[in-house]
Amino acid sequence: MSLNTALDALLKASTEKGGVPGVVATVADRNGVIYEGAAGLRATGGSTPMSMDTFFWFASLTKGVTAMAAMQLVEQGKLDLDAPAGKVLPELGKVQVRTGWNADGTPILRAPKSPVTLRNLLTHTSGFAYEIFNKDTVRELESRGVGNVISGTKATLDRALVRDPDTAWEYSVSIDWVGRMVEAASGLRLRDYMARNIFAPLGMSDVSFQANEEQLSRAAAMHARLPDGNLVTIPFGIPPDVELDMGGHALSGRVPHYLRFCQALLNGGTLDGNRVLSPTTVELMGRNHIGDIKIGEIFTAMPQLSNDCHLHPGIDLKWGLSFILNVQATPEGRAPGTMAWAGLPNAYYWIDRKTGVTVVIATQIMPFWDAPVRKMCDEFERQVYKHVG
Repeated sequence: MSLNTALDALLKASTEKGGVPGVVATVADRNGVIYEGAAGLRATGGSTPMSMDTFFWFASLTKGVTAMAAMQLVEQGKLDLDAPAGKVLPELGKVQVRTGWNADGTPILRAPKSPVTLRNLLTHTSGFAYEIFNKDTVRELESRGVGNVISGTKATLDRALVRDPDTAWEYSVSIDWVGRMVEAASGLRLRDYMARNIFAPLGMSDVSFQANEEQLSRAAAMHARLPDGNLVTIPFGIPPDVELDMGGHALSGRVPHYLRFCQALLNGGTLDGNRVLSPTTVELMGRNHIGDIKIGEIFTAMPQLSNDCHLHPGIDLKWGLSFILNVQATPEGRAPGTMAWAGLPNAYYWIDRKTGVTVVIATQIMPFWDAPVRKMCDEFERQVYKHVG
C-alpha cells in the first residue's frame, strides 16, 4: 500500500467513524510535498467538505513563525538572546514575581532574581504563565477584570511572573512578548513584518492575523467536544481590529501554506531558493536551550479549552527556540531532536530534520489533546515513518 493510499484511508476512517468531523494533512520531504489530504466536513452536521484551501485557526502554531521573525533580527544584530529584554521593551524590565496573595486579595510581589531575556521568552522559562494552565494566573486576570489572551489587548499581557526566570518551564504568553520585541526592533507591526520577511519569500499568502471575508468563507467551524463525546459547533474567532498582533496564537490560514514554513526549517532556512534564516540559526533553534529543566505533564486550569496532556509519555522532553524536542525517538517513529509543537484546536506539526520529513495535520476541535484526534495523529505518524523512515 502506498503512502497516499494509507493516509487517505486513515483520514477517511477517522472522519467517518473515528469521531473527527474534518481534517487536513500534509507531508513533505526535502524534495517537496509528498502528500496532501482532506477528509470529512468543515462543520459537523454540515455539507461542505474539507478541502486543501480550508481556512484554519492555527493558534499556537503561530509561535514558531514569531520565533523565526525574532531569529531573523538576532541574525541582523537587532535583538540579542541573552540581553535583558527590558532594553527593548521597558515593560519587561518592570515585571515582578507573584509569590502569593494578601488577605485582601491583592498579590504579593517581589523583583525577579534575574531579568527576563529573549532566550527565556522563546523557551518558556521566563516565569510567565498561561491562564489556560495556571489557576493563579486565572485569578489574577479575573481580579483585574482583564480578558484572556484571545482578547488581543496589552492589558492581558500585563501580568506577574509566577516564578523567577530560568528556573522552570511553564507554557505561557512569552511568545506574545517576543512578537512585541519584533515590533520594537523592526519598527513594523508584527503582521507587516511577517508579510514582508516570511510570508512573501516563502509563498504563504494565505496566512493572516486578520482573515478577510473571502478567507472566512472557506473557514472550518470550531467544534467543542462535549463530556459525552459528541461534537457541537461553537462560535469562535479572533476579535477584529485587535490592539496587538499576538505572536503566540493569532495566525490563521491554509494548512499547505503553513507547511511551507516547516519546509523552510527542514531545508536549513531556505525554500525554493529564498532564504529566511541561515543554516546555523536553524541548527541553533533545534538545540536544547533549557539544560536540565524538565518538561512533564501539563495540567489544565480551563478544561473547556484543554485537557491535561502528557505529550510523549516515557520520553525526555526539552525545548529549543520555540519548539519542543524529543530526546529519544518516539514509538511512532520520529527521530530524536525533532522540532514540534501544536495549537489549541488540535492542530499539530513536526519537523524531523534527521529523517528529512515534516508534517502538518489540523482539525478545529477544543479542548486540546482530544483523544480521537490524538489516536488519528499517532497512526498518521506511524504510517509516515513506515513509508519514509
